[in-house]
Amino acid sequence: MAHEMTKKQAVVRMIGFGAASAAVYGAIFYFSNPITEMFSRGGVYAAMPIATVFLVSYVHGGFASNLWTALGINARQPAKTLQPAATKRPEVRATLNA
Repeated sequence: MAHEMTKKQAVVRMIGFGAASAAVYGAIFYFSNPITEMFSRGGVYAAMPIATVFLVSYVHGGFASNLWTALGINARQPAKTLQPAATKRPEVRATLNA
């Protein structure tokens, strides 16, 4: 189970991920023409759009997660319910009626 993060820690991480997210988006839009040329070369370069999507997803997801934590919005924890004790059924035995 992950440790609980304080709101102050969440705000600091949110600012860091927010700055990184803005930098990634800004770099992608600023260098859009060279990036498009590089991605369209084929071969190994064809994997670069996928890697870019993973990078953007990770950075933006980290920002969004810490934003929700800083705002105090957390996922609902499942209620712990006690399972009733299993009743032992009588063993079924084959019988021969002769």
